[in-house]
Amino acid sequence: MTLHREGYKYIIIATILWAAISFGINLLHITWLTGAVSFICFALWFWVVAFFRLPSRTMTFGDDKIICPADGKVVVIEEAVETEYFKDKRLQVSVFMSPINVHINRNPISGVIQYLRYHPGKYLVAWHPKSSTENERTTIVIKGQKNEILMRQIAGALARRICYYVKEQQPVKQNDEFGFIRFGSRVDLYLPIGTKIDVKIGDVVKGGVTVIGRW
Repeated sequence: MTLHREGYKYIIIATILWAAISFGINLLHITWLTGAVSFICFALWFWVVAFFRLPSRTMTFGDDKIICPADGKVVVIEEAVETEYFKDKRLQVSVFMSPINVHINRNPISGVIQYLRYHPGKYLVAWHPKSSTENERTTIVIKGQKNEILMRQIAGALARRICYYVKEQQPVKQNDEFGFIRFGSRVDLYLPIGTKIDVKIGDVVKGGVTVIGRW
């Protein structure tokens, strides 16, 4: 396992804070307080490091497969009108990422980025009905050999920074990184009506591994 580049700054900050707080507490010479504060600082530092982990895993590939873009839990599977790009009814599949999940976002299919827009916005909890239209978010459309799919990164109440590494007309490969969301969030997929879905609500999924659906 390695660490994601998005985490370097935060890990350094957490390390400096841990050292500074520990130094200050040691000056008080209160053994029980020193131990308690040291444990809390270590736990917070460990969480920051774990949040930015980049685990090694065996990816799933296939031109007929739509691979999950993120780790987390499936919270929505329903038909919905996508109003920004398709402007028609699509099959929406949403994955919620808690603060303990890996927050790397991966391309579900290979293709070309047809559309990319960043939208500043609010920070409602990621499962709020209006989060997909009012929160900070990016909308990315990949045109593959068979179909177009839309991905939407949505910031949550804790997430304060959406990162994306692609641009319009850029060719992308299935399972390569297209982005990262810091500290809790959600990714929506909008798929063609009739797509065979291989997951159900409540399923725990892994980015780059779990097959969301098939053409």
